[in-house]
Amino acid sequence: MITHTQVLILGAGPAGLAAALYAARADLNPLVLTGPELGGQVSITYMVENYPGFPEGVEGPALVQRFKEQAEKFGARLVLDTAVAVDFSQRPFRVQATKTTYTADTVIVATGATAKTLGVAGEDELVGMGVSYCATCDGHFFKGMDIVVVGGGDSALEEALFLTRYANTVTIIHRRDQLRAGPLLQKRAREHPKIRFLLDTVVTEILGEDMVEGVRLRHVPSGETRDHPTAGVFIFIGYHPNTDLFTGQLALDERGYIVTDKFTRTSVPGVFAAGEVADSRYRQVITSAGMGAAAAMEVVHFLSG
Repeated sequence: MITHTQVLILGAGPAGLAAALYAARADLNPLVLTGPELGGQVSITYMVENYPGFPEGVEGPALVQRFKEQAEKFGARLVLDTAVAVDFSQRPFRVQATKTTYTADTVIVATGATAKTLGVAGEDELVGMGVSYCATCDGHFFKGMDIVVVGGGDSALEEALFLTRYANTVTIIHRRDQLRAGPLLQKRAREHPKIRFLLDTVVTEILGEDMVEGVRLRHVPSGETRDHPTAGVFIFIGYHPNTDLFTGQLALDERGYIVTDKFTRTSVPGVFAAGEVADSRYRQVITSAGMGAAAAMEVVHFLSG
């Protein structure tokens, strides 16, 4: 079976749902393939306190549900299906999903990015309960507490420095004997009174029942293990943009993010990209939603041009 639509949106995180809302309000009757998880990363965020309009904060899943309901109110169609292959070589574009084949006059790619995980015991179970991949989202919850940051690159040190405004201490854990971050960031981190370092060290387990209580560490050269108490584990070892599907179809940068111009246009006319699939810098709910809205407005211009 083949289903045709004017606007096909791949992904149902903040970018995809904002795009769906704007496209629906433009009477384009957009169709959204949600992928495996409605809401993307925000759906596993316990509390979002930096999204405008919610001064008391809002739970991530609840915010996603409101995005969804608003988009559907104006006519967006959400389908629980996942794209597995695309052909952007000619219009209408063709997208093969697990259940159906779709053709579309325009496509908005909003498949997001996935934080790299440690893959250790306790990590999945304690996400949102002390395990976090976003300092801006969750740092506020750790006022006066001792926390750890895992990673040694620019992102890890930038986030560690940000977290010092809340935490009592921030201990940076890195598996090598030297950090990978730039010299200036290293200097700032080493000079900060709240930041400590555990190099040549890896996390082998995250400890706790309902909340994070500590991490089990292994010193790489000696193999010695010990437990380190902490209230939070912030993991910054990189992100995977969810772009494997678009290799050879769209221009990607050296890190795999979709290349767009300032109008969310990709290398293929009629295909647009929004949110973390094209944003390696900000990665916030509000910036992703803004990009999704912009992409939908560009679709309107494209179809009417």
